[in-house]
Amino acid sequence: MPAERTVQGIGVTELAERYGTPLYLYDGNGLRDRITTVRDRLHPRLEVFFSLKSNPNIAVCGLLHAHGARAEISSLAELATARRAGVDPADILFLGPGKSRAELAACLDEGVYAIICESFGELALIDELARDRSVTARVALRVNPEFAVKGSGLTMGGKPRQFGIDAAQLLGAAPEAVSALSHVRLMGVQVYMGTRILSEDAVVENTERIFDLAEQVADALDFPLEMVDIGGGLGVAYFDNETDLDFDLLASQLNPVIDKFASRHPDTRLVMELGRYLTAPFGLYVTTVRYVKTSMGENFAVLDGGTNHHMAAVGIGSFVKRNFPMTVLNRTDEPATGPWNLTGPLCTPNDTLGKKVPLPDVRPGDLIGVERSGAYGPSASPVLFLSHGHPAEALVLDGEAHLVRDRDRPDDLLRKQHLPAADVLSRTATGH
Repeated sequence: MPAERTVQGIGVTELAERYGTPLYLYDGNGLRDRITTVRDRLHPRLEVFFSLKSNPNIAVCGLLHAHGARAEISSLAELATARRAGVDPADILFLGPGKSRAELAACLDEGVYAIICESFGELALIDELARDRSVTARVALRVNPEFAVKGSGLTMGGKPRQFGIDAAQLLGAAPEAVSALSHVRLMGVQVYMGTRILSEDAVVENTERIFDLAEQVADALDFPLEMVDIGGGLGVAYFDNETDLDFDLLASQLNPVIDKFASRHPDTRLVMELGRYLTAPFGLYVTTVRYVKTSMGENFAVLDGGTNHHMAAVGIGSFVKRNFPMTVLNRTDEPATGPWNLTGPLCTPNDTLGKKVPLPDVRPGDLIGVERSGAYGPSASPVLFLSHGHPAEALVLDGEAHLVRDRDRPDDLLRKQHLPAADVLSRTATGH
């Protein structure tokens, strides 16, 4: 009997038969252990806000929240998800460079802890909406610093960006420029430097510089630092020659920096946003091999799912295409015999999950798994390409499997489309 991959003792073959493929499987115990470890080892003043953009499944959000995570959101749907998952508005931050009037209004109506403001135009709109409601909006400024992040896989600041307000613009502004906003109360600073950071030293240095910048901005604009959000961006290792963060080492270096700032600001709420770091290692994308073939001397396995569900696996944010870790899940004890190109069902040559992946001989019916797939899966992928729709998602917690998202069916995709009457479609042009 060949060995197979399991999730908390349940064979992936059994789960694939139960829920079908393509399928995202989440290890709930791993998610629970990760948020618990982070909260236990980081400074007690530092609160962890789960970035729903990394995985907006309500069960994932609910599980992380049940073990102490707050929520960082960027859309109305994410706001609804966080609230239904039990997150209190006082533990929600809303950010994003292009917030709509409806999104800002919902933040005010719901009473989220703070809106992270990313432009002067947005600041004026928040003031207008708050005035209409006779409330005062709590606003933190997202600052785009002049310094660049170190050790980031995807830089979010330190260059001309759509994110945040340039530090020079804020430091050069007169306090009266913001105090004139009658229904906005500036109360914090957020800086998000980059993502996929795998250097402990870089995280620590960036945090020190963010704290310093937050104090400068608050002093220049004369508002109290009720909150400082140091971003996050903690990475996970996906590729060869990458190493996961040593979290004990990170905590030992970061906690003194946090403690020093917290001592100077005993009433300031300190925030770290984490998405990928909490979820990526605990997700598995499971696909079934439909066909195998050779083309000009290379092996191909054509799968029932591909980049339509897992665009991140083809290197979003990376200039060099590198493979995520991939395995034949139902025959894990067999050694690799050669390279395989793993492709999906889409009508494009770009639908390639893995190039020249070393695997045992692949057969139709095999289950192929893309490891470390708990972040930026379907939500960062073109799930409607060829109208395949969203895959199923399941969460395994304490040895019990739960379906946490139904697979899209054709009727689901057609339900919101509308076909005009036949006589309208067949109407002959009248020359107008």
